[in-house]
Amino acid sequence: MRYIHELQEGDSVSEIYFCRNKIVAKTKSDKTYYNLVLQDKTGTIDGKVWDLSSGIDHFESMDYIVVDGQVTSFNNQLQLNIRRIRKAREGEYTVSEYMPVSPYKIEDMEDALRGIISKVENPYLHALLSSFFIEDAEFMDQFRKHSAAKSVHHSFIGGLLHHSLFVARTCEFLAKQYPKLNRDLLVTAAILHDVGKLKEISDFPENDYTDEGQLLGHIVIGAMWVGERCDSIPDFPKKLRDELIHCILAHHGELEFGSPKKPAIMEALALSFADNLDAKMETFTELLKSNEETSGWLGFNKLLDSNVKKTEI
Repeated sequence: MRYIHELQEGDSVSEIYFCRNKIVAKTKSDKTYYNLVLQDKTGTIDGKVWDLSSGIDHFESMDYIVVDGQVTSFNNQLQLNIRRIRKAREGEYTVSEYMPVSPYKIEDMEDALRGIISKVENPYLHALLSSFFIEDAEFMDQFRKHSAAKSVHHSFIGGLLHHSLFVARTCEFLAKQYPKLNRDLLVTAAILHDVGKLKEISDFPENDYTDEGQLLGHIVIGAMWVGERCDSIPDFPKKLRDELIHCILAHHGELEFGSPKKPAIMEALALSFADNLDAKMETFTELLKSNEETSGWLGFNKLLDSNVKKTEI
């Protein structure tokens, strides 16, 4: 497969890409053309279809399409001028080749997460985690491939698993550093804090907000879901249930960041810091990856709220 990040000006291309977006537009002379955003797991490229008279089969956004064309440059940006298009048939493409994917193996991250779960000693919290990650095959199938966001950070296949694992690992460290923390409560909250994103954001290739996500948001969805699962476990202690749900409700740390509650217990505070740390570090990691050929200052980043600079290793 010819990946988008390998394309250079002048290349001839005959390849399957995912059509992220299709816009029907008009030139100044009132001639209709297509403006496309094509995608594979390495990135995106703009596509232009100037001549619609022949060789262009019907297709829409979110279709996998076979394109023939040539790479050109416009305003110092590569684009693909396309001569022919047809919809790709099932069996001609593998979805994971066209969507961004975690740099870590899904199986390895899954094993690592289950290893953390195996060390949770509280019987009720262990039973709760097992009910999601060990016993619920449908849940786990969704969790392992879901993104953690529409954009910004961890917005790739395996992103939710990746983020949850890294937050849980950070919380394990914090529990060792600060013995007053209830390790089992903190780690359980870390693993479960973003489960609501399974219902807030749709699966790939859409990876967009659902109606439920727009109306409720992942924090409320996750708190309700975990609460219902706690209630299904006989004699689950109410105090422990309330503290766990509080951690989920408060994990964004501040009301202005979307948390219905500010952290009121030590574990909720630690979780909010761990969650924010991983989000910010992944944002910086992805920023550096997209600027591999650039050195020095990279400009202002809205999430980091700073003009950022690449350091030399």
